[in-house]
Amino acid sequence: MSTPEPVAPPLRRRGERMRRAVLAAAVDLLSSQGLAGTTVGAVARAAGVHETSVYRRWGTRENLVLDALTTELDSALPVPDTGHVRDDLLAFFRSLARLLGTPQGVALLRLSVEHDDSLANRRGPYWSERLDRAVVMVRRGVERGELAADTDPGLLIEAAGGPLFVRVLLSGAPLDDELVRRLVDLALDGARPRARRVGPVARTVADTTGGGGHK
Repeated sequence: MSTPEPVAPPLRRRGERMRRAVLAAAVDLLSSQGLAGTTVGAVARAAGVHETSVYRRWGTRENLVLDALTTELDSALPVPDTGHVRDDLLAFFRSLARLLGTPQGVALLRLSVEHDDSLANRRGPYWSERLDRAVVMVRRGVERGELAADTDPGLLIEAAGGPLFVRVLLSGAPLDDELVRRLVDLALDGARPRARRVGPVARTVADTTGGGGHK
């Protein structure tokens, strides 16, 4: 009969150090064990903290999982401000592609479609809320005249990012920088200011502002 391995005593972590350790442990367990294996007890043991400390801070496993997911995504997907909408979108979606190319990213994405009654009404927004942060890049492009005034920011973000999610979930095809470039340019081409007649020459808003065209 084998002797069970001794469990290391919890570390005396408090405040932000404790939060970071617990959230990192939760993401690691979600990636390796899935939602079923990410219990409060398992997270506490992996983080080296007392289980009661986890409950005191997050209250429920659902709160802990959602905090871990949103923190991981916000850290991995900063919203850039380069002064050009195309450069912003390329940087953002390349970060997303890199995340989705990791075991953690794949696990977080698959978790969003995994059936679990405890998270059914709460986990859905965690990807959409992260992408909603990205619409500011499109709005800035509209304000600068790079994009048409009637551009739908949310739709443009979905158009550029949706195929990345589909590839990971359905085909597992690689996500490289060239794919991101093509998707961003395809989405932007549908949002460029349209030609309008100014005297005898057809011009665009972008022509008059120095915008337009791919960098």
